[in-house]
Amino acid sequence: MSRLALRPTIGIDIGGTKVAAGVVDPEGTIIERTRRETPSKSKSPRVVEDTIADVVAELGARHHVLAVGIGAAGFVDGTQSSVLFAPHLAWRNEPLRDAVQQRIGLPVVVDNDANAALWAECRFGAAQGESHVVCVNLGTGIGGGVVLDGVLHRGRFGVAGEFGHMIVVPGGHRCECGNRGCWEQYASGNVLVREARELVANGSPVAYRIAETCEGDPSRITGPMISELAAQGDPAALELLEDIGHWLGVGLANLAAAFDPGLFVIGGGVSDVGDLLLDPARTTFRRTLTGRGFRPEAKVVRAALGNDAGLIGAADLARRERARRRRDRAKLVTTRLLLPRRRELIANGTPIRRSRRVSGTGTAIEPAGRRTNSAWRRQYE
Repeated sequence: MSRLALRPTIGIDIGGTKVAAGVVDPEGTIIERTRRETPSKSKSPRVVEDTIADVVAELGARHHVLAVGIGAAGFVDGTQSSVLFAPHLAWRNEPLRDAVQQRIGLPVVVDNDANAALWAECRFGAAQGESHVVCVNLGTGIGGGVVLDGVLHRGRFGVAGEFGHMIVVPGGHRCECGNRGCWEQYASGNVLVREARELVANGSPVAYRIAETCEGDPSRITGPMISELAAQGDPAALELLEDIGHWLGVGLANLAAAFDPGLFVIGGGVSDVGDLLLDPARTTFRRTLTGRGFRPEAKVVRAALGNDAGLIGAADLARRERARRRRDRAKLVTTRLLLPRRRELIANGTPIRRSRRVSGTGTAIEPAGRRTNSAWRRQYE
């Protein structure tokens, strides 16, 4: 690898509640990290950009970085430059890439946060070696990503994988996206907190330990609090996780009918409870799967990289995009250098063909019927 390729990149994961950033090497190892709270969505997008610029300045002061990748919780357009819509942030057609790139002076790549997390799992985590993968991230909402035949699919307009907004209960709970009954209203971190707060607010006796932990104030209940109580065996917390696991399984069965993956990777903060969530999800998945008993069944596993997947994937996508741009520039230069030779061959009546052998800088043009002793050479025998 060249020295340039060995330089680290910065990955930034922007969620509904936090901005996590880290310096990542080519092997997917986080060298240094930092974190900020996501500014209130009542504030302008400029405030979020300020936060991004701040973490890049902090990390870039100690590391000679190559590029910056941003995983954003929202719809990212097909050019990977603008956030079209973010349900949990105040972004509407926000030209995030150009705005941040202008401020930090480094190449910037923007992708959906779930796409970034899936990419990290495929490159360095639980999905290594699997060609057909669906990732479901359970955080503030639900994000998702799809890899088919080893290719990350973003969709025609860049907004594929927004599984959290599949309608699973027509007329159900109102979602921040504007619809009712979205999947993330039944199987996400927000749901875990919402249902626990409702139990405590209604004085349910089954939630006495939750009430004791939050000292009777439902507003103090958090997702990690419920997860910890579930790990301690609290029946109410376990029941809440089982409910979320049930709805997770329903959604996975729908996704299996659509994509037929070999593997489901479940990530996000809610997945930290492991089998307390995944076991009920697997049970419902098997019971709901179309053609169950007569078809191969995808495995359902927990993400290996945890909450770091988003920033690791964003950093690696930035590295790959930087390398692609360099190859494209080199190819353009090579083509311009070879164009006079091509014209000379045509003028002399010599048949020419385009070599399909590519090595490093681009595609060479060779006289038909000639052989070369390397994949890219302009001297002929």
